[in-house]
Formats: sequence, structure tokens, C-alpha cells
Amino acid sequence: MERTTWPGTGVAGLLDRALALLDRPGRVVLGIAGAPGSGKSTLTALLLAELERHRPGEAVGVGMDAFHIGHRVLVRRGQTGIKGAPETFDAVGYLHLLRRIRSETGTVYAPEFDRDIEDSLAQVVEIRPEAGLVVTEGNYLLLDAPPWDGVRGLLDEAWFVHLDDAERQRRMVARHLAHGHSRADAEVRTFGNDERNAQLVNAAPNGPDLWIEQLP
Repeated sequence: MERTTWPGTGVAGLLDRALALLDRPGRVVLGIAGAPGSGKSTLTALLLAELERHRPGEAVGVGMDAFHIGHRVLVRRGQTGIKGAPETFDAVGYLHLLRRIRSETGTVYAPEFDRDIEDSLAQVVEIRPEAGLVVTEGNYLLLDAPPWDGVRGLLDEAWFVHLDDAERQRRMVARHLAHGHSRADAEVRTFGNDERNAQLVNAAPNGPDLWIEQLP
């Protein structure tokens, strides 16, 4: 496993690595994993923007968050308080999508998670035949527990983003505040369910090729 640092403002060396993946034959899947608030989504967005600038139309992003189980189902199950935990995702559905991405040559459609409604929009991501690189990101891509442990074998390369706990927690509180929660509620979420999930993700990543230490 290689290690590098990332200042959180650009993707210079990481872009070169992604472009090398894009030059491989066939369609390649890059997974970017990390705990909630680690910066993986920011890194993914920056990377995809640079890939689009250099190789328009050849890279597309697919988020694991799109496989959140529907909110109404979580209400029925009494699981809204642990939304975001591994068991509140359709992991099997996510695995099925990754297999389709790897095996099918035609256009594949994928869902997308909308944070404004806290639910997913069906089949709004278009993965066209010319997309040679699919970048998928999420908390549990490298979780070494079934059924999530099936994800690693479907990734051609896996990156793990890590951030100091105190800074990660600060960012999570700020994120909840930005989404309209009170400070008390934001702290309960951050140091409760979010922190349990973060510790699970950070405990033992399942074989990343690259460990990315984000600098606070």
C-alpha cells in the first residue's frame, strides 16, 4: 500500500494516477473510501472536474450514498436514528450496479443521492459507453464484512482518505449546522451515529492501494 498526503485544495499527483487508470483498456472502476467527513466526497468532486477538463466525457462519478434505503422504509423499520450505518444501505443493489458497470458495454444508468431531500433519485446518472473510468465513493467500499466485502474485488484500484479525528468531527458538526440542525442536534449526530460509523470505517480498511492522509 502506498501513502501520500493531500492538502484538500487540488489533485495534482492524484490526477496523474487517475489519468493512468483511464488509459487502461476497457472500463476501469476507481473506489474512494473514507469515514464521514474525511474529505472523500470533496476529493472525488475535484478529481472528476479535472478529469472532465482533461478528458471530456470519459469519466463519471457514482456515489454509494445513492443506495441509502428509502427514508420511508427506515421509518417503518425504526432505523431513522441510525441512518448512514451499513445496514441502512442496499449493499447488494450497489454490488449489482458495480458488476453491470464492469461487464456491460452499453449505457448503464445509476441513482444519485440528493441531500436536499435526504433520499435518492432513480437512474439519473448516465454511464455511457465512452466512459472509460467510473469513480465511485462512499464510506463502506473497503468494509471487511459481508456483503460489503464483495466491493473490493470489483474495484480496479481503491483509495482510502483519512483525516485527523478532531478535524473530521469539527467538519461533521459544521455540515449538520449547514443543513439546518441546531448545534445540540448537530453534536448529537456527530458524536453518536456518525462517530460510530467513522470508527468502523477507520478500523481496518480492506486492502486500499493508496492511503491518502488529508492535511487539516
